[in-house]
Amino acid sequence: MTALAGIVIAVLAILGVLRRRYVVATVDGVSMMPTFMPGDRLLVRRVGIRQVRRGQIVVVRDPAGPSAWVVKRVAAVHGDPPGRLYVLGDNTEDSRDSRHYGHLTAGALLGVVRRSYPRRKENQNHARSH
Repeated sequence: MTALAGIVIAVLAILGVLRRRYVVATVDGVSMMPTFMPGDRLLVRRVGIRQVRRGQIVVVRDPAGPSAWVVKRVAAVHGDPPGRLYVLGDNTEDSRDSRHYGHLTAGALLGVVRRSYPRRKENQNHARSH
């Protein structure tokens, strides 16, 4: 195997690991304003429920639409309600969250937001993540 082939294999392996650990989501809604605006992109690290801490921002499955994901802030964690999360939107007047649908189970958790990238004005295509 040549050195170049070894580098290509290593890069592909690293990319494969990163794709399993990280997801990019685009905000489409106002429930997390002013923290996130519609169109902002989020780098989400896949984690287990035991790694989530109060105050972190997470992406979880929307109980109202199981094929959709929502972005919320964690108000209570697995140590408070065992094996469950209680999440709230930062824009409490315009957010459907645990006040409406109760605690979420570990299976609803996609991951924790690690970084955000502000929207570009020309970006009009949004994934559903509100």
